Amino acid sequence: MSRVALVTGGTRGIGAAISTALKAAGYKVAANYAGNDEKAKAFEAETGIPVFKWDVSNYQSCAEGIAKVEAALGPIEVLVNNAGITRDGMFHKMTPEQWNEVINTNLNGVFNMTHPIWNGMRERNFGRVINISSINGQKGQMGQANYSAAKAGDLGFTKALAQEGAAKGITVNAICPGYIGTEMVRAIPENVLKDRILPQIPVGRLGEPEEVARCVVFLASDDAGFITGSTISANGGQFFV
Repeated sequence: MSRVALVTGGTRGIGAAISTALKAAGYKVAANYAGNDEKAKAFEAETGIPVFKWDVSNYQSCAEGIAKVEAALGPIEVLVNNAGITRDGMFHKMTPEQWNEVINTNLNGVFNMTHPIWNGMRERNFGRVINISSINGQKGQMGQANYSAAKAGDLGFTKALAQEGAAKGITVNAICPGYIGTEMVRAIPENVLKDRILPQIPVGRLGEPEEVARCVVFLASDDAGFITGSTISANGGQFFV
């Protein structure tokens, strides 16, 4: 029987590519989303991947959503924590609401999703937790103190939890994408992309969502069983750790 994978923020952008790639690799996939019903239903119709709506910043909603996924598909063996938001602003202008919204989704959301699934993975002696962090969690980014803090926190979480899961057959890894050609990034004015962003990337182009998705498929596989607590930097050479 194929393994069950749950992808948060799994109906758009990088998340959609991850969901689709895992399905193509033979997983039974569930895609979580937070708000855009129209896009989620279109994604479900196009891919055949069932979608489930809840807000990852709310622990109880996560527990209830996970229970619905497991009732429909079976125990979750692969969790991809991809859901994330931005509320950018220079720190001297940043509001507590901007800070808290990003921390609650991008960092607390990783706890809220992983915690209800963790004991089941321990009992089955198998699990894959893959956290989608960011290049800006590694190097920081002006105007993103909230986002950078949350994404850096995801990396600390990954390294700590990897040590706890190792003896139980659970791997916990992170991926840090750089500039990926999602709808949001491609909406940046062409002159800004050409003059300010692409010169920072040694390979000279944006990444593709499918390139991040292939990293996820590898980390989810049995072939990656000796890799845990690690970070894959998928950034075209923009930043080295």
